[in-house]
Amino acid sequence: MTPKTPRLFVPGDLDGFFGLFIDNLLQLMLIAVFSTAVAGLPEDLVTHRILPGAAVSILLGNVFYSWQAWRLAKRSGRDDVTALPYGINTPSLVAFLFLIMGPIYQETKNPTLVWQVGLFACLLSGLLETAGAFFGDWLRRHTPRAALLSSLAGVALTFIALGFIFQIFASPAVALLPMMLILFAYAAKVKLPLGLPGGFVAVLLGVGLAWLLRLLGFDYFQPAALNYSFGFHPPQPVPG
Repeated sequence: MTPKTPRLFVPGDLDGFFGLFIDNLLQLMLIAVFSTAVAGLPEDLVTHRILPGAAVSILLGNVFYSWQAWRLAKRSGRDDVTALPYGINTPSLVAFLFLIMGPIYQETKNPTLVWQVGLFACLLSGLLETAGAFFGDWLRRHTPRAALLSSLAGVALTFIALGFIFQIFASPAVALLPMMLILFAYAAKVKLPLGLPGGFVAVLLGVGLAWLLRLLGFDYFQPAALNYSFGFHPPQPVPG
């Protein structure tokens, strides 16, 4: 039997893209805010080095995972292979900023040292993950699934879900309808007209509701008063 030629794009990829895009966008926003407010890093360092580097790593990581999925689909002849999404780990981001870099800044007030400590912590984390990769399959086979998933679920609820849930019910006029749409699209698997992705439509619905209510005189949404400027900031390698 001739192996099937894997498709590089299917309609569901569009929905997955918007979900991953919004998730990573939120992580970059958290980095931009907390790196200066918590870790005391200069804005120039954040906007010219950290954010561009993170963006490039997200791009390259997703391209590599997509290539791996395409290669697996081609080798196995399957047409249901999905690439693992690549992005910034929210619990790790919060832990690095609040438990490592933040305390260093509070003690030393030295942003350069804070940045160096953060880089060293990332290096150690990468080395531990690399070493753990050799034992990952053994741990998976000898550890009850409930023990593995309970810690993952606890971290997800604590650092990811609960904060956004509180924000939803803090602004129900804006957030409840998009939340219901997400539940219909992903939990109930209701197909939207024209095959539109649920995540994308939910974002448009929330933005539209926020601005409509603001125009009607309801102050559920306050645009940021900061002056933003668009620019192109390629990563700046810093050897040594």
